Amino acid sequence: MTTLKKGDKAPQFSGVDQDGKQHQLADYKGKKLVLFFYPKASTPGCTAEACDLRDNFERFQANNYELLGVSADSAKAQAKFKEKYEFPFPLLADEDKSVIQAFGVWGPKKFMGREYDGIHRTTFVIDENGIIDEVIEKVKTKEHAAQILK
Repeated sequence: MTTLKKGDKAPQFSGVDQDGKQHQLADYKGKKLVLFFYPKASTPGCTAEACDLRDNFERFQANNYELLGVSADSAKAQAKFKEKYEFPFPLLADEDKSVIQAFGVWGPKKFMGREYDGIHRTTFVIDENGIIDEVIEKVKTKEHAAQILK
């Protein structure tokens, strides 16, 4: 799916979160960024993944990580998702898919025998200088924090 790999420069991106606040790669210089793409807000797998990250948020902060979730949901859907599960990190509402496509996580998927285009659940760990440190394509939703904070 994605052609980005460890050692590549992360694509410059810009998007708005659930509150309409702008986020871009430059905002995270000097910090490690966990940029996690998920298919759809408030669905079981995405909820398990985001809740696992939430439950380990202090560990991420202690290690100089910022977290940023991204899906093609509307700002309203992201706000509901964030409020319901009390996520301490922003969720980008990438409705035009500009961030999703910059990172190459949009493409053909199969679910219950049906083929369609959608977001491939993928996480990028970006270092303090904007270089991709890790690409996680086989996300374990219930233990995703452990995949990152090894």
